[in-house]
Amino acid sequence: MRLVRDDGRTEQVLATEVETADSFLSQARGLMFRRSIPDDYALVFRFDGVDARDVHMVFVPFPLDVLWLQDGEVQHKERLSAWTGLAEAEADQLIELPAGSADEVAVGDDVRLVE
Repeated sequence: MRLVRDDGRTEQVLATEVETADSFLSQARGLMFRRSIPDDYALVFRFDGVDARDVHMVFVPFPLDVLWLQDGEVQHKERLSAWTGLAEAEADQLIELPAGSADEVAVGDDVRLVE
């Protein structure tokens, strides 16, 4: 599975090693307690509907780029610092990537999982 960004002109592969956090437990844990993640990694949280979704960096010792999506469209993007980062936005899907992986992603881009 790959995570792909489409800005309407070009496509860019953001990650080739993709995990999904679909259960309550996997969503609650997220990336906490991991020492590192690969450069081509993404953790995708899928939710049943649009709501305020927050991300905290407690027990995450490396910075992340986080994307909040609605119907596959990026609504908000933020880089969170290790240990202390905190952010919230409306989304039905949330994606966590290594810091720098989403540098080219902009609000309005489409991001999707490709089998």
